[in-house]
Amino acid sequence: MKISDWLDEKEAENVDMSQLELPPDLSYGEDPDETIFYKEVKPCGLFCTENHPFSTVERFGHWYFCRGQDKKAGIHSAEKQWRLFTKDKHIALKTAQAHIE
Repeated sequence: MKISDWLDEKEAENVDMSQLELPPDLSYGEDPDETIFYKEVKPCGLFCTENHPFSTVERFGHWYFCRGQDKKAGIHSAEKQWRLFTKDKHIALKTAQAHIE
């Protein structure tokens, strides 16, 4: 099953799309159709392997998957992770940008 089909089913079931998590078999089984936005805050250098705040928007069919780690969590923190599924590209981009600024 494609991610967009699964999301359509969940939307029809009136599931809260802002808190929805993909099942592991779906999340690793399909690459996004495109990555529309990606930004990472990494002031400690290119070779640092710790956690860094980031935001990304990926498109799966007619759905946009926004996710990241909020900049307010700070460098090297694993807290304040967020995600959102939406069909609105404008909302997806504004949400991702707001979490990284």
